Formats: sequence, C-alpha cells, structure tokens
Amino acid sequence: MKKLNHKGYYFIAPFFAIFLVFNIYPVLLTFYYTFTKYEGYGKPEFIGLENYTRILTDGYFLEAFINTWKIWGLNFALQLGIALFLAALFSDLRYRIKGIGFFRAVFYLPNLITISSVAILFNIMLDWQHGSINMFLMKIGLISDPINWLNEPATAQISVALILTWMWFGYTFIVLMAGVSGIPGELYEAALIDGANRWQTFVHITLPLLKPIMLYVMITSLIGGLQLFDLPMLITDGLGAPEGSLNTMVLYLYNQAFRYNNYGYAATIAYALFLITVLFSVVTFRSMYRTNEKKEG
Repeated sequence: MKKLNHKGYYFIAPFFAIFLVFNIYPVLLTFYYTFTKYEGYGKPEFIGLENYTRILTDGYFLEAFINTWKIWGLNFALQLGIALFLAALFSDLRYRIKGIGFFRAVFYLPNLITISSVAILFNIMLDWQHGSINMFLMKIGLISDPINWLNEPATAQISVALILTWMWFGYTFIVLMAGVSGIPGELYEAALIDGANRWQTFVHITLPLLKPIMLYVMITSLIGGLQLFDLPMLITDGLGAPEGSLNTMVLYLYNQAFRYNNYGYAATIAYALFLITVLFSVVTFRSMYRTNEKKEG
C-alpha cells in the first residue's frame, strides 16, 4: 500500500507544479512588485509602502472606484429587477406560460455574444448622427434632437449599464428560475386557494425562498462588476472618456501598467481591488445572513 501511495504522488505532481508556476508564483511576484517601482524592464527599485500611500491619496483611483460602483449599481438593480419580474411572471399559476425553455434561450442569447461584437454593435447603434436608437426615439417623438450618448458622462455611464443589463439579465433570470423550480408548487396552490393576489404570493412566498439564490447572484455580480473592464475599454478611447466617466478600477490598472509602464503601482491597484472585492462580498453575505437570522428568531 505504501508503494502504491508513493506512486500516486507522481500522477498529481504535474498539476501542483503547473499550479505553483502559473498561479501561486505570479500572485507572490505581483505582491512583491507592490513594494517597488518597476517599469517592466531592468531591476525593480524597492520603495517600501510608497505605492500604498499613493493609492490612498490618488484622486483618479477614487474616481475610478466611484465610476465602477455607479455603473455596476445601476446595472445590477435593473438586471435583478427584470429577472425577478420575469421569474414571478413565469412562476404564476394564473398565467401558466408555456415554452419557458424557448424564453430561457432567447434571454440568455446576448450572453453568448463576444464583448467585442457587442461594443461594435452598440457603438453603431448609439452613434449620435446616424445611430438607430436616436432615429427611433426621434421618430416616436420622445426626443427632438439626437443625443450624443457616449460623449456625456451621465449618458455614457447609463449606456454602459444598460448594455450590461441586456447582456446579463438572461443569466440572472435562469439562475432565479432554477431557484423558483425548487419551491414546492403546493405553496403557490395553497396561496391561490386562499385568495392571495400576485403581489402577496411574490412577496410572501417567492421572494423569501429566493434569498439564498439572490445572495449568490449578488455576490457573483459584485465580483464581476468590480472587475468591469472590457466594455468601457472597447466602447471608448481606452482612457475612460468622456471626462473619465468610464474609467473603471480595472481600466485604470490596465492603463497604469500597459500604457504608462508603471507596473509597481498597477500591482498595488490589483491588490487593492482584491481587498475591496473581498470586503464588500463579506459585508454583503453577513448583512443578508444576519437579516435571515433576525427573521427566523
């Protein structure tokens, strides 16, 4: 048995070797760079905690932090609201909507399109002179003059948030519907017999039993939202225009590293982003967990 156990280690050794070289080593090396001034070539210059001091007083990083939260917050509120509405609609016994599999596929389809294709598509649609969105809104009389969606800070952030909502609400809907399918149908039938209306059924049955699923959706969306990079990068000049309103934390990290060759400070931003993500994920989890404990108590 001892010989067999020793031979087993040889089979798992390649995985651990690759994991150490391509996962653990880069993480540790990046942490070392946070204490250095490094331009991508030559020997890193050790500067102690200077990068950490800088990030605490960096107005551009604070602006990127606020921009990220604005875009993610609007996106998540719309995404969750639409997904919850659809989940309540499809779970309502009064409607008995058929073909739910078809709707799942249609709603999830935007998530399968590459982000570069999405950026090109919406760059064309949001064009202020010939874009189809302005043409449609002017035709139905909602606006009189074309809006330059991507050239104003407020409309640019709203546009990115709406694009992300369009891309991800289908995924959220599928996850919530999986949670709804786990709710016993007898509860809805009993509520229907007792004369509960749709709102009462949703608030007192669907919503409370979906809280664990909603917690999962919120934390995963938070982690992805704080890493927002590709769409702002592709839909603007790469610097977060207009007026830095689309300059997210990861886009700021990318520019510090690959545009300005400030790898030491970029590594510090990466670790700051990691700590922010962990902190808010724990706070979100604990706040919802405590709310459930109080209600059960």
